[in-house]
Amino acid sequence: MWIPTEHEKFGVVIASFRGTVPHGLLLEIGDTVQILEKCDGWYRGFALKNPNIKGIFPSNYIHLKNACVKNKGQFEMVIPTEDSVITEMTCTLRDWGTMWKQLYVRNEGDLFHRLWHIMNEILDLRRQVLVGHLTHDRMKDVKRHITARLDWGNEQLGLDLVPRKEYAMVDPEEISITELYRLMEHRHRKKDTPIPASSHHLFVQMKSLMCSNLGEELEVIFSLFDSKENRPISERFFLRLNRNGLPKCPEKPERHCSLFVDLSSSELRKDIYITVHIIRIGRMGAGEKKNACNVQYRRPFGCAVLSIADLLAGDSKDDLILKVYMCNTESDWYQIHENIIKKLNARYNLTGSNAGLAVSLQLLHGDIEQIRREYTSIFTHGVSITRKLGFSNIIMPGEMRNDLYITVERGEFEKGGKSVARNVEVTMHVVDSCGQILKDFISFGSGELPASEYHSFVLYHNNSPRWAELLKLPIPVDKFRGAHIRFEFRHCSTKEKGEKKLFGFSFVALMQENGRTLPDGTHELIVHKCEENTSLQDSSRYLKLPFSKGILLGNNSQAVKTTKESFWITSFLCSTKLTQNGDMLDLLKWRTHPDKIAGCLSKLKEIDGSEIVKFLQDTLDTLFGILDENSQKYGSKVFDCLVHIINLLQDSKFHHFKPVMDTYIESHFAGALAYRDLIKVLKWHIDRVTEIELQEHIQEVLKAQEYIFKYIVQSRRLFSLATGGQNEEEFRCCIQELLLSIRFFLSQESKGASALSQLQTVFLSSFPAVYSELLKLFDVREVANLVRDTLSSLPTIMHGDESLQAVKLQCIGKTVESQLYTNPDSRYILLPVVLHHLHMHLQEQKDLIMCARILSNIFCLIKKNSSGEFVSCLLSLLRQMTDRHYQQLLDSFNAKDELRDFLLQIFTVFRILIRPEMFPKDWTVMRLVANNVIITTVLYLSDALRKNFLNENFDYKIWDSYFYLAVIFINQLCLQLEMFTPSKKKKVLEKYGDMRVTMGCEIFSMWQNLGEHKLHFIPALIGPFLEVTLIPQPDLRNVMIPIFHDMMDWEQRRSGNFKQVEAKLIDKLDSLMSEGKGDETYRELFNSILLKKIERETWRESGVSLIATVTRLMERLLDYRDCMKMGEVDGKKIGCTVSLLNFYKTELNKEEMYIRYIHKLYDLHLKAQNFTEAAYTLLLYDELLEWSDRPLREFLNYPMQTEWQRKECLHLTIIQNFDRGKCWENGIILCRKIAEQYESYYDYRNLSKMKMMEASLYDKIMDQQRLEPEFFRVGFYGKKFPFFLRNKEFVCRGHDYERLEAFQQRMLNEFPHAIAMQHANQPDETIFQAEAQYLQIYAVTPIPESQEVLQREGIPDNIKSFYKVNHIWRFRYDRPFHKGTKDKENEFKSLWVERTTLILVQSLPGISRWFEVEKREVVEMSPLENAIEVLENKNQQLRTLISQCQTRQMQNINPLTMCLNGVIDAAVNGGVARYQEAFFVKDYVLNHPEDGEKITRLRDLMLEQAQILEFGLAVHEKFVPQDMRPLHKKLVEQFVVMKLSLGIQEFSACVQASPVHFPNGSPRVCRNSAPPSMSPEGARVIPRRSPLSYPAVNRYSSSSLSSQASAEVSNITGQSESSDEVFNMQPSPSTSSLSSTHSASPNVTSSAPSSARASPLLSDKHKHSRENSCLSPRERPCSAIYPTPLEPSQRMLFNHIGDGALPRSDPSLSVPEKAVNTTPSSWSLDSGKEARNTSESAKLISPPVPPRPTQTASPARHIASVSPSPVGRSPMKGSVQSFTPSPVEYHSSGLTSNSPVLSGSYSSGISSLSRCSTSETSGFESQSSEQAVTVPNYSVSEEPVRKESKTPPPYSVYERTLKRPVPLPHSLSIPAPSDPPALPPKPQLVRPSNLENSSRRTEQVPRPRPLPRKVSQL
Repeated sequence: MWIPTEHEKFGVVIASFRGTVPHGLLLEIGDTVQILEKCDGWYRGFALKNPNIKGIFPSNYIHLKNACVKNKGQFEMVIPTEDSVITEMTCTLRDWGTMWKQLYVRNEGDLFHRLWHIMNEILDLRRQVLVGHLTHDRMKDVKRHITARLDWGNEQLGLDLVPRKEYAMVDPEEISITELYRLMEHRHRKKDTPIPASSHHLFVQMKSLMCSNLGEELEVIFSLFDSKENRPISERFFLRLNRNGLPKCPEKPERHCSLFVDLSSSELRKDIYITVHIIRIGRMGAGEKKNACNVQYRRPFGCAVLSIADLLAGDSKDDLILKVYMCNTESDWYQIHENIIKKLNARYNLTGSNAGLAVSLQLLHGDIEQIRREYTSIFTHGVSITRKLGFSNIIMPGEMRNDLYITVERGEFEKGGKSVARNVEVTMHVVDSCGQILKDFISFGSGELPASEYHSFVLYHNNSPRWAELLKLPIPVDKFRGAHIRFEFRHCSTKEKGEKKLFGFSFVALMQENGRTLPDGTHELIVHKCEENTSLQDSSRYLKLPFSKGILLGNNSQAVKTTKESFWITSFLCSTKLTQNGDMLDLLKWRTHPDKIAGCLSKLKEIDGSEIVKFLQDTLDTLFGILDENSQKYGSKVFDCLVHIINLLQDSKFHHFKPVMDTYIESHFAGALAYRDLIKVLKWHIDRVTEIELQEHIQEVLKAQEYIFKYIVQSRRLFSLATGGQNEEEFRCCIQELLLSIRFFLSQESKGASALSQLQTVFLSSFPAVYSELLKLFDVREVANLVRDTLSSLPTIMHGDESLQAVKLQCIGKTVESQLYTNPDSRYILLPVVLHHLHMHLQEQKDLIMCARILSNIFCLIKKNSSGEFVSCLLSLLRQMTDRHYQQLLDSFNAKDELRDFLLQIFTVFRILIRPEMFPKDWTVMRLVANNVIITTVLYLSDALRKNFLNENFDYKIWDSYFYLAVIFINQLCLQLEMFTPSKKKKVLEKYGDMRVTMGCEIFSMWQNLGEHKLHFIPALIGPFLEVTLIPQPDLRNVMIPIFHDMMDWEQRRSGNFKQVEAKLIDKLDSLMSEGKGDETYRELFNSILLKKIERETWRESGVSLIATVTRLMERLLDYRDCMKMGEVDGKKIGCTVSLLNFYKTELNKEEMYIRYIHKLYDLHLKAQNFTEAAYTLLLYDELLEWSDRPLREFLNYPMQTEWQRKECLHLTIIQNFDRGKCWENGIILCRKIAEQYESYYDYRNLSKMKMMEASLYDKIMDQQRLEPEFFRVGFYGKKFPFFLRNKEFVCRGHDYERLEAFQQRMLNEFPHAIAMQHANQPDETIFQAEAQYLQIYAVTPIPESQEVLQREGIPDNIKSFYKVNHIWRFRYDRPFHKGTKDKENEFKSLWVERTTLILVQSLPGISRWFEVEKREVVEMSPLENAIEVLENKNQQLRTLISQCQTRQMQNINPLTMCLNGVIDAAVNGGVARYQEAFFVKDYVLNHPEDGEKITRLRDLMLEQAQILEFGLAVHEKFVPQDMRPLHKKLVEQFVVMKLSLGIQEFSACVQASPVHFPNGSPRVCRNSAPPSMSPEGARVIPRRSPLSYPAVNRYSSSSLSSQASAEVSNITGQSESSDEVFNMQPSPSTSSLSSTHSASPNVTSSAPSSARASPLLSDKHKHSRENSCLSPRERPCSAIYPTPLEPSQRMLFNHIGDGALPRSDPSLSVPEKAVNTTPSSWSLDSGKEARNTSESAKLISPPVPPRPTQTASPARHIASVSPSPVGRSPMKGSVQSFTPSPVEYHSSGLTSNSPVLSGSYSSGISSLSRCSTSETSGFESQSSEQAVTVPNYSVSEEPVRKESKTPPPYSVYERTLKRPVPLPHSLSIPAPSDPPALPPKPQLVRPSNLENSSRRTEQVPRPRPLPRKVSQL
């Protein structure tokens, strides 16, 4: 039975639970759970991270924790009772954990690792806190470390600043808001403006000395040197190195590293240097022999320096190598560091090329205690401390020092009878009063233990040595008196004995007889002659002698000869116990010399402050002692001295001694009678403030008033204790009189910044400090009255001294902050005067920050308060107000105008308060508190708004201000809970709820109250309300969206429509959604709510239309926003922008938005380098402008200019883009247009430039190469695609060199979640509705519109190439299939082609690289029609090659050779016979009487081909090279056999030897020819399923014709065993297929599995023959999935025996070889490029090729021409049905061009199937019959719709005449009267009348369905 838990309420999961039991709750380790019930080892409850899901879990998986329960029952809240720091740590670490992983994902490695270390550190500290074994101080320290790290992490991760008090988080509801604000401000300042460290330290670690000539021990001495003042500023760091240059004691790190402490910020400058002096210990000369002398001397070695500035600039943690220098002469050793610093190179040089001192230097910042905490490793291992010379900048009380610094400077010695100068060594001892040498009181520096004696280094042969060695003597005070220092001078011999002979000594006493120590400075000591050591043992003998030259000169009592030799030292005392100042000693000993008291008091001000603070207590005792004994005589002087000492402690150097004085007053002060004199003297000074000569002194007195009052109060207390409170009234009267004088002094008014106002300023700045002292003697009320009276006496004029006014306010502020004000009784007395002064300052708008601080302090004393200075004051008031207070406030306004002004002001203030910049961005806690107060206030005030400003009193301004405030409030970033972490969101909801919903409900309520006044806010509030509804809060949306229905309703009532609502909604939606607002859920909610609301409205239809429009716009905007999030520019971005642009233009007619998106699309195209598309895009804007002088405003990137100027600018930009996109023909049109404008304005300069530009474009057309792009059909199916793509099909213009496989991969990269469909069938409804993405991609062939340009004579291919791939509306792809029973021996009888034509909404290229398919047309082509088309194409190709050869356009005859070989070889091997078997037999003729004309046409074409071949052989014979003569002979022989197979003996027309002549010039081929116009009998439109797919393999190529070509080709042909296999036959390796290897993408190429066709697995041979199925558009069979047609030779109904494909363009070919690439490979870089016509003048005497009939069935259905010659025509025999030009690809016109049967060779289009194996093909027969695809049926009557009689100009704008909407602008169009573009004149194409009549006649006769039948061979 489940029992509610009493104590087990809260726990932590210690093991993950998967919730596998019924009702189990899934838990992860570390989750916190709240427990509701328990039962038999199970708990029931929920995880705090998801409280909505409840379940059961094992109790042993939970670690229980103590917690307190609030609101017991159903809605109880559990709060852990653990330490708040622990709770914060736990929550913060959970939040960090998620964000920490994201850092890794975002590759922010540095922060990732730093945060990881911090998290581990926090966990360790948390462990210590949880153990609970820490002391109170240690716990405090640990919490400080934890909170510091939490704050650091929050700052790094951009989280909120946490307000804390004593390391614990504070609850904003539990403390005053002012206090909360101050906590936040304090932490923010601490975070943003770290206090600069005033103290700095230098860590030095000696590593080694690198030098090649070592071998002796060394002493290294570091010190800091001030080059500006030319003196050392620190003690020395001394260490010893061994013979290898390494520290001598490596086991003692304190011996080789030191910390130079207490450097001030002013000492971190470039002229402070680290100096290193190196002394060697060894022989006198570095190169002496070892046996020369055994005595060790200290000798100079080298010096190195480094500026402190170098450490500040670089990374000071790295080891440094300092160069070591040696002076050129030893006499300069004492200043070598100065010479190096000054770079006096002549005085020093390097000690060696490889000498260097390796040291580690690091600057540390902060006080020494902070350094100890942060760099514990330094102090753990040990480090010596090197002090500054003298006291630090701040002298701390209790600091004990007694150090005497002695610098051994120099000496002057005589030769002593020697011929050379001496080698002088100085030995120093410290000797006490008894003559004993003091042990261990000479310190060479930190890092070395003190020694008993010192030996100087020796300078070789120098009687005037200079040492400049600094030593420290830390002699205790008790040994100082009577001690002296003795210096002994010895000559060091360099002889073998190495004796040191004493020749003199000097001494100096440390303390004089009068008690003064040795004065600081340089002392010249007398060198006393001495030769016996014994004479120095008794110090009493020489202490009687004079020791200083100064004393000697003063006394004149010694012999002159004793003064010849001198020795100089410098002394400096740093002591807190001893003094060198005689005046200080005289003052302290005032009782011994009473007559000197006055003089000593006068000289006190001249004594150095450090001397005074050292003896502070003794000095104060002396002063009050003098005052007690003789106050009448010395009272005033003692008072002045006391003032001087008090003000001395204000100095930053001595301010730390204030506590010393406080302690003295409390514990040591004994002047019980002093208060009388102090009050009297103080009053005397205040009464004389007007005396100018005393004002400076009085100012000093007033500065010291705080401590003067302290002495007065303490003196009176002592007196009261001693006398039992006597003279109390007298004392009170004295105080009253004193304060009366003060009031009078303060009440004095002065103009400007006078001396009096300065005195008042000084007094007021320190007066509040007196309150606490007065409270020690008087009652609170008395003190309050005294203070009130004093403050009331201040002058009220505000135009006086500005500084005085500021200090006055500061005084008021300190009063409010004082202890006196905290008492309610005193506050009652003081508050009026405080508010009086505040009111005056607020009125004058002066010192507002201080006023706000005072107000916030006043409110601080109330329990609940508010935020930030003035803000805190206002919100504090509002927070305290109840219903009663609000009612009183509103009732206090006598007039509505006053209430109106108040409401407007407070709404304005609230808008300011919720600005983002009001608080720092991480002050979320503060913002939430402020928002809570604001919304509470607004709810109160909205009621007043309803009552007072509705109906007849309606005020638009105040209502508008209200709504504006509400909208801004809801849109605040800090209220968007969706952006918060789950834990943060939960906390906010628990404490405040969702304030957005509350305010939204209030908006709705207020809106409903407006009634007819709503019209005032339509459409102004549509945008703001729309912004509110876009917030992803369901409740808020449900509340606010219905307001739009209300707006529509009221607008409908007013104007009969809601155009304004629609316009505003559309305008705002674009801007708001582009900012990232809104989502798909909002679109659906908007649609559903409003549709439901308008169901019963009379204007429902128009409302539904508006809602549908807005919803569609949202769809497009959401898609656009999602696409723009992608990194690179892709088709998706461009397509989405096009969709949105068209929507604004066509459906919304928003011109400005339309233009904006034009330029966005233009920028996308430029970024993607789609220059042609960019030009077309900009044309859309250009067509909106006219050539007028209308001024245009500044817009986007356009300046303010006239319309003419902007249009000119656009034209030039468009021309530039057309040029870059190689679309020069379009650029020419624009050049002409703008040239006309220049000419009309007589602007010949620009006209000339434009004409030159036009000429340059013509040159580029003729000279530069253009690549012909591929085109691809793409279908996007499934609901997961963006709206503008969903379930639509497009045709895309590929990039340069981009083939099918690359395009497929690009599309799959753009849509990584898409599935590539493996067939080309039209998808069914399940695919359309699937929640997925399906891509269907295959290549298509363009059908040019400008057929007449392509068919005209003499037009170079460079020109034609433009019309082949530009302004294309129609595209096609073909699929072969078998209809009826397939003949195993001759499949051509039943092989049909299904041709699908796609018609686009706009032509390509255009404003996008892809456009949607508007219409599909499917037709079927019969086998006979296909055969006719194949032969026509082959004949045309032969004509073209022959013509090129005749006119010498080909430098290489190989293309013609290969083509002839392919055609003749295939025909000889039985290819033509297959056509004869299929169509020339009696059964076919009888069963298909309607095909009589077509059969005749086919026979004529076969005969025509024979004539062309004969003429071609004649031309070939003339140009064939010698090495190919055998092949030519073979071709001639095979041609004879071919003629015999056709039944041809001789051609009478060939008898005459005449040049080849074609009726329309040489044979020419057109790339995009039209298909034959099918009659309904010949073809019918039927829907088809997908064809089979064919595996893709590489194609083979060969550039030479081998002798085995025919054998290999016929071999392959003989192996073809079915029409399917032949259709996919691999081109022969022996043929010249000059294409690069290319294979289709596996994602798309396998369009359907073989199982779809019931096909067995193919043998390797069969696979080989199928592997060309994945060829690109111009190289593969045109199936539905591979719609690109085969080579012309592959497009035959017959199996061509011989050549496998047309020559391909290949980089290895020469220009003529490329020129004959009539079927450019989609794999080839030069695909589709054709050679220009160079000449037509060449004529060849050879048998003429018979002319083609004039009425060609398909005059343009040929492969791409490489010759500009016109199309050849041959006369038709009988009445032949005419065929209109077909919109199919130039090289795949007709059935066979798309048939897989065509394994390509340059043949007549006939394949041999004589070697078919029935057993091998039986598996394929039933497959082809299942395939059927339709082909478009174009009749003659349709042709005028698509084409004009004139040649279309190179711009799709001419398509306006076509019966279809044209998207291109009219700016490129040429008016009808204008001349056409400069293109070659179009020849009149004579079209016989019977062509149309025949077509019409055949349309009326129904065509019987052809029956399959077996045809015997002819």
